[in-house]
Formats: sequence, structure tokens, C-alpha cells
Amino acid sequence: MTREAARDQRPDAPGSLRPAPVDPPSDGRPAAVEFRGVTKIYNEGTPREAVAIQDVSFTIPDLPDKGEISTFLGPSGCGKSTVLRMVAGLEPQFPPTRGSVHVLGREVVGPGADRGMVFQDYTSFDNRTVLGNVTFGLECRGVPKRRREAEGREWIARVGLDPRRDAAKYPHELSGGMRQRVAIARTLVLRPRIILMDEPFGALDPATRLDMQDLLVRLWREVEATVMFITHSVEEAVYLGDRVFVMATTPGRIAAEIRMPAADAPARETQVEPWFHEQVNRLQAQLEGIEAAASRPGK
Repeated sequence: MTREAARDQRPDAPGSLRPAPVDPPSDGRPAAVEFRGVTKIYNEGTPREAVAIQDVSFTIPDLPDKGEISTFLGPSGCGKSTVLRMVAGLEPQFPPTRGSVHVLGREVVGPGADRGMVFQDYTSFDNRTVLGNVTFGLECRGVPKRRREAEGREWIARVGLDPRRDAAKYPHELSGGMRQRVAIARTLVLRPRIILMDEPFGALDPATRLDMQDLLVRLWREVEATVMFITHSVEEAVYLGDRVFVMATTPGRIAAEIRMPAADAPARETQVEPWFHEQVNRLQAQLEGIEAAASRPGK
């Protein structure tokens, strides 16, 4: 399956920004993720009350045998991580103050095996080897040692590491990019339907970041999952996203939902294409407009 086939191809000119079309019904399948009027208020009713997000509603369809990557872009403090952690069912962001979050047709009541999360911070267990980190979730599920180690070695290879050379290493022996590969393997070995990624490449150098973007696209093709990906990088949002959710602050909310044309080449090649620069420039201008509006008096 090619990336183009997994994305909605549109007759519009590749450089145009446009509102997302209504997704067609998918044989009665529930949405992969759905927010229904979700508001999160911390310390409600006290002098420390703070609104993180307000009245957020959106739907990400569950595309059979395809999946989709949705990127979330916006300034710091707009609630991107709040949205992601609500899907994961993680406190203190979860539960919402008002509204509801649904995953695959069921209201979220807490963490679940159908969702996996990759964080920006390196979250490896320092006292476990690469193989031990990758197989941790399988061990918690009671998978026999021989089977889980075989699956772990397979995923170590699938994320671009060498099982023979790297499986016995400890996190302190790895570069940042290698540690994030381990984190991705540890998540995907559990085969979640929904993959949540909170700025996983934000701390990497530019070259490694592009390599990791290509790795994510390759693995996404293989696992055919729904990916929700937070980033501060407009370029990353455009390259990875089938759709981009642009968020605004005061309060945090969805300001725009934009479908993106397919990128059918690696990140380095795509970023020199004219259509890519046009998309980035237009999305950057839209983002700047949203931020300027939020900073006006009375907002």
C-alpha cells in the first residue's frame, strides 16, 4: 500500500489550503477518535481556575486497511497535549470537565490497550536493556519469554536498529534518535489501534528528525493505525499530516481543520518541492493570524 493510496486524493491544486471535507460513512464503523464538546477546566470554582480547552469537537475516521495521520499544530499552551492525554485517558488531563471523548465507538474511561503513547521525553527504563524495554508491555501482559523476545527483536529491526548489536545495550549507551526508536518499538509491539505521539521528535537534531519522520511513515503503512501527532513544526505537520488540526489559545480550541495533499517522497525530497513550500507558507500565515487574533485586547 502506498502513502498516496492511504490518503484522500482531491482534484484541488496541490498548493491550496481548504477546509476538510466531510468524511464519507465507512460502513457504519465508529470513528477512531471523536471529541464531543469537550472542555477541561483545572481548579474550577477557585481563584486558580484555568481553562485548558473549551468546547472542542472533532472526528477522526477509522479508515480500514489504511489508517490516517492527524497532526496537531499550535502555540504553546493551546491544549495540544491535553487533547492527546485525554484520548490516552491519563490524569490529570482526563477526565474532561464537560463533554466526552470516544475511541472506536466507546467512551474513554481510562487508559486502554487499544491506545499507545510515545512522549517527547525519553521514557526508557534505565535498568533495562533495549530488548527489555521493547518487551516490557508484552511481559506485563504475560506473554511467554521466548515469544516476547522474538517479537521484541523483530521490532528492534523494524525501527532501524540492529538486534544483534543493540538489543543488549542500555539507554545511556544510545543516542537520542536511537532512544526514540526504542520508544516507538515498545509502543508498536503492542499493536495499538490508536498511536498517540506528543512531540516525539522535538528534541532531535534536524537530520535525525527527518529520518524519524520517514521511519514513522514507513511503520504507519505497515501497521495501518490511526496516528495523532503533536508538533510545533509547520513543516513536520504538513509532511506527516493527512489532516492538520490548527489550535488556538485563550481558551484552547480547534481553530481550523485542513486536509493535506499526499507526500509521495521521503522528507528531504518533499521539502524542496514547490507545493510543499506553498503549503507551509500558507499554513504558517494562518497560524500567525490565529495567534495575532488571540493576543488582541478583549480576547
